[in-house]
Amino acid sequence: MTLAPSLPSPFALQIAPVPAIPEIVAGDDLGAILADCLQASGLSLRDGDILSSAHKIVSKAEGAVVKMADVTPGEEARRYAQELNKDPRKVEVILSQSKRVIRSFKRPGQNEGTMICEHRLGFISANAAVDESNIGEEGSLILLPDDPDASARRICASLAKHFNARIGFAITDTFGRPWRIGQLNVAIGLAGLPATIREQGNLDAHGRLLSVTEPAFADELAAASGLVIRKAAQTPVVLFRGLDWQQTESSAQELLRPNKENMFK
Repeated sequence: MTLAPSLPSPFALQIAPVPAIPEIVAGDDLGAILADCLQASGLSLRDGDILSSAHKIVSKAEGAVVKMADVTPGEEARRYAQELNKDPRKVEVILSQSKRVIRSFKRPGQNEGTMICEHRLGFISANAAVDESNIGEEGSLILLPDDPDASARRICASLAKHFNARIGFAITDTFGRPWRIGQLNVAIGLAGLPATIREQGNLDAHGRLLSVTEPAFADELAAASGLVIRKAAQTPVVLFRGLDWQQTESSAQELLRPNKENMFK
């Protein structure tokens, strides 16, 4: 991979997928593997660089994969499975990853229904983010990492030490959005990056006081990674260069709206 020469501001932002990432298996050292891939592409991380990674390679490295052959569905799972035409073993895994099922439905013509769940980490997503794609093993399900923030911190620390650079790292997953068609990548784990940038108290371009503006920096970053990630091309890691950000201790949990602010429950 070759990043373009640095351009004058405000056109300095560069986004590129990291190529040649191998198939990841349980026990792999992702920090070391990503360092090797970057160097093989002729890259050395610099101060201010940010990497984002689809969670699946992190989950694979941490062994967050379940074989359905090892799952025994309970009564609740069998009930949902019958209603939604889903594999009861998959439903059992979804329930095991969920605090609660918010809604379940199967539209006419759909082969398989959907469960909208609150994941044990607090994220609201379809099927508690339990997925069957890009695993490499038939009959297996991939889960979110147990602690995505901790995973991001470990990988970030390894890469920062290797390249002697101040960097940030985000772990992402693909979620649907209320009231909007399609899916976007969102941040589920952070290291060094601000989750949001608080603009409250600042002035806009016309001198008006900002009272509620708070861009979701980490989610904006995650969404932008989707512009260059290709699921069939095995490019789950994206390098950002040229962003203006301040290093900070943060958590993707900061992006979750408190339940008391939920106007639609």
